[in-house]
Amino acid sequence: MSNLNDFILFAQAVEQGGFAAAARHLGLPKSTVSKRVAELEARLDARLLHRTSRSFVLTDAGREVFEHARAAMIEVEAAESAVLARRAEPSGIVRITASVPTAQFHLAGQLPRLAVALPKLQIQLHVTDRFVDLIQEGFDIALRSHFGPLADSDLMARPIHREAVGLVAAPAYLAARGRPAAPEDLAGHDGLLTQPRAPVWTLSADGQMAEVTPHVRFFADESIALLEAAKAGLGITALPHSISAAAVADGEVVPVLPEWQAGEVTTTVLTTHRRGQLPAVRAVVDFLAGSLRPAGAGD
Repeated sequence: MSNLNDFILFAQAVEQGGFAAAARHLGLPKSTVSKRVAELEARLDARLLHRTSRSFVLTDAGREVFEHARAAMIEVEAAESAVLARRAEPSGIVRITASVPTAQFHLAGQLPRLAVALPKLQIQLHVTDRFVDLIQEGFDIALRSHFGPLADSDLMARPIHREAVGLVAAPAYLAARGRPAAPEDLAGHDGLLTQPRAPVWTLSADGQMAEVTPHVRFFADESIALLEAAKAGLGITALPHSISAAAVADGEVVPVLPEWQAGEVTTTVLTTHRRGQLPAVRAVVDFLAGSLRPAGAGD
């Protein structure tokens, strides 16, 4: 039977990007790590790595072994953490990825509170609007805000926040163009939209539905750009309340047809099954679920 430690040393070498970095991380001689990985290759009768003085690349067999070895390493970490959790607060590094609006409007004010509450945790937040693969890129948690259901995946999903999307516009724009009194009035107004090829707002209020098509004045697939365009008086836009709230409070924009809702956005925490069981990761997820308004809690 192969030595489990050899698989873990191999996984650490891959994650750290080389034998020297893994040795420093583990507090072992580089020669020990290199020798044990070589012995693992010999026992498996398969080359796992193509390595030179400048490169460190997994073979096809190496990629497959790495996935299993990394899973074993996570299970070992979980076992250690489960015991430590009985006598200590959560500790270690938790890597989070989130989109720019989610980071700005949901996490920026909450993560410092988490750091104060759990000082032994080190939070690493990566902010990007591109799709991030948690497993391949080594993240513990992803926060994703979405209008429709998320695609099926093997990830654990926990909705933690749900809020309405409302229409807003600058007072100067409404003074010049008139304030809509009903959804059908929006057809004569300039719209600031996320998709120029689908310029339709679907509104709902008290069980009623209405679809309106404003004139496309400006489009952007980023919420802050739409908010700034609305503040500049270019037209009416639809935004989650958390994004428009400060501008509404300052009088830079005002609600349009406030009794009507232009959709709903849900924020969901995603974790992998294995890493989602780690005490540090669970502590962060529980904190986020408690600090953001729970799904369905209203506005």
